[in-house]
Amino acid sequence: MINILRVIVKIVFAILYRVEVIGKENVPESGPLILCANHNGEMDMFFIGYKINRLVRYMAKEELFRIPLLSGIIKWLGAFPVKRGKADVEAIKTSLRILENNEILGIFPEGTRMRNKDAKSVRIKPGVALLAQKSGAPIIPVAISGRYRPFSRIKVVFGKPFTIDLDKDKKYTNSELSEIAKDIMSKVYALMEDK
Repeated sequence: MINILRVIVKIVFAILYRVEVIGKENVPESGPLILCANHNGEMDMFFIGYKINRLVRYMAKEELFRIPLLSGIIKWLGAFPVKRGKADVEAIKTSLRILENNEILGIFPEGTRMRNKDAKSVRIKPGVALLAQKSGAPIIPVAISGRYRPFSRIKVVFGKPFTIDLDKDKKYTNSELSEIAKDIMSKVYALMEDK
């Protein structure tokens, strides 16, 4: 079913949008991976994932899973719910299981949709730093830009994978994790400026 949906998404996007994907060769064919992206709009997960060969499992706000048709589609595409505004232990556990299974985890540390020009002013959520610390998985920054109107141009840029050197057993403060997350997101914003 997932493969059928992916084919449908590819066909629809080929007709409705002009999507330019840069750097997809930076996504390894196997192994655990965290895709860390800016949050441009509700369709980010589709645009980021539809040109790469591996399924990306995304954290998505739990409210989306209350919409019957949409809930079914995003579950088929690998999304799982996260509660916003508080630490969601279950979502963290699910994320770590995904990485332990050598899958790709997609995460939007901005936590809410942002216009590209306003993105740097948002408070970055620390979850991506915690997941990188606990899993040791490499991170790929992903920058997405454009307006999701029919026949508009969308650009998706995959950066080079990198790892962060953190002690898996240390209990970092929320403030420390937030600073690390900001450093991770700075690589995403750099891709937006470079391309």
